[in-house]
Amino acid sequence: MEKVNTSERLAQLRHLMKQHKVDIYIIPSEDSHSSEYIAPCDARREFISGFSGSAGCAVVTHDKAALATDGRYFNQASKQLDENWLLLKQGLQDVPTWQEWSAEQSEGGKIVGVDPTVISAPDARKLADRIKKRGGQDLIAIEENLVDLVWGDQRPPRPSEPVNVLTKGFSGKDVKTKLEELRKDLEKKQSSGFIVSMLDEIAWLFNLRGNDIPYNPVFFSYAAITPTTATLYVDSSKLSSECRTYLADYGVSVRPYEKIFDDSAALSQSLDTPNDESQEEPKIKKFLVSNRTSWALKRSLGGEAKVDEIRSPIGDAKAVKNETELEGMRACHIRDGAALIEYFAWLEHQLTVEKAVIDEVTAADKLEEFRSKHKHFVGLSFDTISSTGPNAAVIHYKPERGNCSVIDPNAVYLCDSGAQYLDGTTDTTRTLHFGEPTEMERKAYTLVLKGNIALDVAVFPKGTSGFALDTLARQFLWENGLDYRHGTGHGVGSYLNVHEGPIGIGTRIQYSEVPLTVGNVISNEPGYYEDGSFGIRIENIIMVKEVETEHKFGDKPYLGFEHVTMVPYCRRLIDESLLTRKEKHWLNEYHADIHAKTKDFFKPGSIAMKWLERETTPI
Repeated sequence: MEKVNTSERLAQLRHLMKQHKVDIYIIPSEDSHSSEYIAPCDARREFISGFSGSAGCAVVTHDKAALATDGRYFNQASKQLDENWLLLKQGLQDVPTWQEWSAEQSEGGKIVGVDPTVISAPDARKLADRIKKRGGQDLIAIEENLVDLVWGDQRPPRPSEPVNVLTKGFSGKDVKTKLEELRKDLEKKQSSGFIVSMLDEIAWLFNLRGNDIPYNPVFFSYAAITPTTATLYVDSSKLSSECRTYLADYGVSVRPYEKIFDDSAALSQSLDTPNDESQEEPKIKKFLVSNRTSWALKRSLGGEAKVDEIRSPIGDAKAVKNETELEGMRACHIRDGAALIEYFAWLEHQLTVEKAVIDEVTAADKLEEFRSKHKHFVGLSFDTISSTGPNAAVIHYKPERGNCSVIDPNAVYLCDSGAQYLDGTTDTTRTLHFGEPTEMERKAYTLVLKGNIALDVAVFPKGTSGFALDTLARQFLWENGLDYRHGTGHGVGSYLNVHEGPIGIGTRIQYSEVPLTVGNVISNEPGYYEDGSFGIRIENIIMVKEVETEHKFGDKPYLGFEHVTMVPYCRRLIDESLLTRKEKHWLNEYHADIHAKTKDFFKPGSIAMKWLERETTPI
């Protein structure tokens, strides 16, 4: 991971800040749609700071610059930031959040500026309150993004990838039904309409997929849904004649992408117009927006008086997969498991028998090749984390072609990877060793495995959140004074974003607000990392289901999980003495299931078949 000299970039930005009479400038990671993963043209925070992780916020004053990120990226950020930057390690004791640091810098009447399209309305409101409480003058919206001006001609162009229809055979529910269900929800909330800004929500609602953001099958767009209309705001050149006809058949109008702000203002004004000849004051029925909608979009709708921020009803509906989507998840994970089995068998043979020299990127390329042979494969769902030895301790490590490590067969190898298929999205992490692991590596792996199993077999009453379940995966590490600095699970889309809200398993407070429900698809990925030495992570995808229990206290249904990931655990890294009888039984049943579902992909006696048989042998 090479550092970028940011001195000249910061000097140009500070010059522009003076021109705009701004003392402090905020550069969030997100794009105008609050996307976690972004198109290259929106990587402003990476450009100005040199830090390439997916999460973080940069704050620049006239004499300081700070980058805030979470525990997944402490190691990476410390390697990528140059001497111009202060690293704010979010979540550690006595370390201010980027909001607190910004407010602190604003003391004495200083002005803080931000592009209103790349900060959410709630974040802008909270930040403005902090600034005023610390004696700052104000938070102002700067319509021109100052980092874009510094970036200039070197900024990548806006993507213009085609948009495709996802048939009902994969989506399981047509657009008409989805719109009807959304409108019923809007009617209950007595709303005039819902303005949709999240890209995956729009893709899901209209059963369309694109390729504007790498690994995320979405396209730049907005949507406005009222009781009688549905409008999609998108660059029309991306739509084929098939797409146009398809949308028209469902009564969906198409408007230019950039018209959303003008049209939102017009919708807002319509609320002020009496709806009959009596000219009485109309009863205001507010528009709804997601609580992740940009400050700019909310301002165009008229602000607090005419807009309510809510947790998106589309996000909630999308997180509950229908039977077609659940079956697609099962099927694509079997194919994906077969690809990973073939890959791990190939890698082990190359390293230990052929004595080949293989670097991390070459290995990741080979894994993509194996995946690409399988039915319904579209592409990867994120950059493959192919990491050897100390690199495995970098939680979101990204090997760079021509500047990565050769895989050491005598060190831990961690592979976190996933794919997009027409029938689902995969995300699997396996940690392997091709030689003789150390005692600590085996102990850490087994403690992580025990947590992975504990979450998989959990039974809990309806209404339980992922916040409440998080300790199940950490308990065995905690008993040994160990832990990990990331969440235990995230929602997964159905041929959509690999990270999907609103559900999750972890310590984020929002995970306490949304209970898990039947049809949720989520990851189960505890880990352990020793900086400079090794990293362990085990990740399965699990689906929430109803389970039968002897009793039903409070007349509540009880829920549990169904695992769909079909890749064996690493036998060399398991310390059997740390496993209970029940854990061994679970492990043997899981491995037998993997063997039964994937064996037909391999020829008898092949390297992959021999590897599968060895790794799934009962213990």
